Amino acid sequence: MLPTRMTAGERAACPASWAASRAAPLAKEDRRAGKTSGEPVRILIVEDDFLAAIDMEAVLTEAGYQVAGIANRADEAVRLAKLESPTLAIMDIRLIGKADGVDAALEIFRDTGIRCIFATAHHDARMRSRAEPAAPLGWLPKPYGAHALVAMVGRAVAGL
Repeated sequence: MLPTRMTAGERAACPASWAASRAAPLAKEDRRAGKTSGEPVRILIVEDDFLAAIDMEAVLTEAGYQVAGIANRADEAVRLAKLESPTLAIMDIRLIGKADGVDAALEIFRDTGIRCIFATAHHDARMRSRAEPAAPLGWLPKPYGAHALVAMVGRAVAGL
């Protein structure tokens, strides 16, 4: 489980992540071209565990990011991605319902160009291969801590 707040020591340990967390995201139409738009970084959280999603929201907010929404089902993730146009999504693989996080990530990427970080315990070679067409920004193996989450998001935003 993620701690709900980062300590000063954790923040000091990842200054590059703090700076990257305040970097401008890419406009929806410019994501693939590598242009910036000056809007705040907005993150869609897709996680079936309510407490983990709330913890993730607190950590990301504390790090200076905006949370564009939280979904626990693939169809809800796709709907929110289209409606809210987040900078990126943090995607669990196992979700409520028939479709999983890979299904959601593929549809979101195909329809909007929005990429994701997979934050999951299910990251074997078969799953990674299946997710490859969604051009993931990274894989964050569970369990992970607040520092790892913020650092991964910082690297992802810097690479967009």
